[in-house]
Amino acid sequence: MAESDVALQRPSELRHHFDDVVQQREASTLGMWAFLATEVLFFGGMFCAYTIYRSAYHGAFESTSQFMNVTIGGINTGVLICSSLTMALAVRAAQLGQKKPLIWLLILTLVLGGVFLGLKGVEYHEKYVEHHVPGPGFRYAEAQYAHQAELLFFLYFAMTGLHALHMIVGAGLITTLIVMAARNRFSAGWYTPVDMIGLYWHFVDIVWIFLFPLLYLIGHTK
Repeated sequence: MAESDVALQRPSELRHHFDDVVQQREASTLGMWAFLATEVLFFGGMFCAYTIYRSAYHGAFESTSQFMNVTIGGINTGVLICSSLTMALAVRAAQLGQKKPLIWLLILTLVLGGVFLGLKGVEYHEKYVEHHVPGPGFRYAEAQYAHQAELLFFLYFAMTGLHALHMIVGAGLITTLIVMAARNRFSAGWYTPVDMIGLYWHFVDIVWIFLFPLLYLIGHTK
């Protein structure tokens, strides 16, 4: 068979350095899991710092816990769980080659992500109004805990802010998927980007499942 005939038989989405679509998908999956492993190490360092300072400043931690909005945190937890469901259903729709359900499920996932970020913005505004944002304007009623409380609020903003940044990146990726799906780029034979971004989105959701009890529930006093 001539090289030109072989080239014509290769799917358009298959890159030249892979033998077939299956091999390409397996390589993509391995690459995504390797990336997520580095993300685990990244977030792991912050969780480790949180654990150390929480143990060292137990009294300050109990003091600051009363300012964590459990209601918003709980709603956001439910929102992200629902977004994981819609993302999983979107991957399933892509596997079945169902264009319209795929697009609508991706849009719904994007909307749920927007709701999460909107509520997080409301929570951040509360902290700003209460002067609990670390920096020159930081104020804390219990003077004996002021310095330690500022450190703990810094960890709160660093951990939730990094998570929110990952959510924003995920929203951008999902928007790209929606555009690609609308242009008929996916089929039952090739849906790798949907699968990979689905893994990323589930990872971000799982991180929040750990953040919520650690920052909002443990030590909460009201």
